[in-house]
Amino acid sequence: MENPFGERLRALRQEKGIGQVQLAKEIDVGKSIVSLWEIGRCEPTLSKLVALSRFFGVSIDYLAGLED
Repeated sequence: MENPFGERLRALRQEKGIGQVQLAKEIDVGKSIVSLWEIGRCEPTLSKLVALSRFFGVSIDYLAGLED
């Protein structure tokens, strides 16, 4: 099953050179949550999507795979 959000999240995290633990601390979630997002087992809340968008400097549409 396709998981554009998880794939983009992993790519952005790796481009920034940070691990799941550091990202989790930055947006105030547990490390396991970041892992679950990346493998497509769960999805972030709107407030966490906004936090991710701001942290990485990308749009929510980009994170969701709606734009390139």
